[in-house]
Amino acid sequence: QVQLLESGGGSVQAGGSLKLSCVTSGRLHQYYCMAWFRQGPGKEREVVASVDTEGKTTYTDSVKGRFTISRDSAKNTLTLQMDSLKPEDTAMYYCAADVAGTFGTCNYFSPLWGQGTQVTVSS
Repeated sequence: QVQLLESGGGSVQAGGSLKLSCVTSGRLHQYYCMAWFRQGPGKEREVVASVDTEGKTTYTDSVKGRFTISRDSAKNTLTLQMDSLKPEDTAMYYCAADVAGTFGTCNYFSPLWGQGTQVTVSS
């Protein structure tokens, strides 16, 4: 069973930056989508950024232009560079991986999850 391990969370002031990393314990085959989700206090878990099997990236509107997701399959790593952080970005961030669906779509219906890493942004 492949495991996902996140790191890089912490506390920063608004406007600061953090870089999250996710390392897989084994190699995921090329047909896996990968993503970063987050769950803030009292909120549902939401997808922040996703990268498909061809390297195409998508972002939720609130982080576009501020966050960058990248995937290095050779190193079994997924990263999330977060710049211009805002207090509303405060959440537990989770790495996720799921097999791509029909036509390579990324749905994350039943993903593998990491244990999460906390990001706290103060104003």
